[in-house]
Amino acid sequence: MRSDVDDFDWWYRSAYGRVARTVFLILHDRDRSEDIAQDAFFQLLRHWDRISGYEQPDAWVRRVAIRMAVRLVKRERGRVPRERLAQPATVVGEPHPEVMVAIRSLAPMQRAAVVLYYWDDQPVLEIARTLAVSESTVKQHLFRARSRLAELLGEEVTEDVR
Repeated sequence: MRSDVDDFDWWYRSAYGRVARTVFLILHDRDRSEDIAQDAFFQLLRHWDRISGYEQPDAWVRRVAIRMAVRLVKRERGRVPRERLAQPATVVGEPHPEVMVAIRSLAPMQRAAVVLYYWDDQPVLEIARTLAVSESTVKQHLFRARSRLAELLGEEVTEDVR
């Protein structure tokens, strides 16, 4: 039994560098190449009692590693288009990041009123119905929100509530 462990250790030390280099040349990613080489050698260890009788166990482990690398490349190639499809659509009229930070600092009802008024282009009456408040409350939220945003962004407050 100890002889089998010594044999595996010898094969591992002699072949690991070449296998990892081969995988790296396929993937161009050192970390993933090392992971795949380790996985391939783990497979070799699991089947060592059978594969140790082969004339070239390092060729077996290299073939396993290459197959794993090729599968990874194919999986990654298919992943990119699927990820692109899964990403949310770009929000039309999304404000500048600085404005988004300022909007996030508003009270929730003010934030809702601003979004509904400026981005959803809803009139005050519709916002009042949506938020279940009076029209004057919506106007008050918008006024306070504009004042706070102007303060945060260094702008002047303008009256534009319909």
